Amino acid sequence: MEPRESWAALAAGGVAGVCVDLILFPLDTVKTRLQSPQGFRKAGGFRGIYAGVPSTAIGSFPNAAMFFITYENVKSVLHHDSASYLAPATHMVAASLAEVVACLIRVPSEVVKQRAQVSPSSSTLQILSRILYHEGIQGLYRGYKSTVLREIPFSLVQFPLWESLKDLWSWKQGHVVDSWQSAVCGAFAGGFAAAVTTPLDVAKTKIMLAKAGSSNASGNVLAALGSIWRTQGLLGLFAGVVPRMAGISLGGFIFLGTYEKTRQLLL
Repeated sequence: MEPRESWAALAAGGVAGVCVDLILFPLDTVKTRLQSPQGFRKAGGFRGIYAGVPSTAIGSFPNAAMFFITYENVKSVLHHDSASYLAPATHMVAASLAEVVACLIRVPSEVVKQRAQVSPSSSTLQILSRILYHEGIQGLYRGYKSTVLREIPFSLVQFPLWESLKDLWSWKQGHVVDSWQSAVCGAFAGGFAAAVTTPLDVAKTKIMLAKAGSSNASGNVLAALGSIWRTQGLLGLFAGVVPRMAGISLGGFIFLGTYEKTRQLLL
């Protein structure tokens, strides 16, 4: 992959990340509060819907930029001399590695954001200071494993499906898809991936919002899933599935469409 292509992927990814995160922030707040152990109303209901937005604004660009520069570079390396039938596996590996890298930036931003979303009376800076004082740097990475374990299955579904839908549409019309068509493919792929990975998202939220020293604060995903299943059943595991699907479908449209369009403009 040439340096110009790498820089285009980095810049396009960053722009796409900022656009989608800021546009869909209110929907993400509603989803987080639906999944909160406090319950929707006690977590803030529809009040302070933009609580935690500074954390998202700061983390969005580097997070998405790191994802796409890793994804495109790994895909470029693995595509070299590989058979076409191996393309889905290539996309899975590239997306998984990209998630591991991106989560190094995403998780601290997500921890601060989610705590601000369920404590709208506290500022983002106050919450960050509180985490660092009581838990140190490791507090910012609480839920790293659960986030990676959520994001990798999500990407294993979303990105091969997105690439396959683009290839199918390109073949049907006889030329490469436009950016809006790529966005439509992204919406379908994102919505489907969001639905099947919702239990992992609920577990991740429970871990991130748990009080320091509690059993869920240890970051054990299976234990968190088991606890949710015992206390809330299937409905608990799929809490917030509707806003999550709606948000990620719309997010997939904005994110992947913006990425493709920006990248085309830069190349």
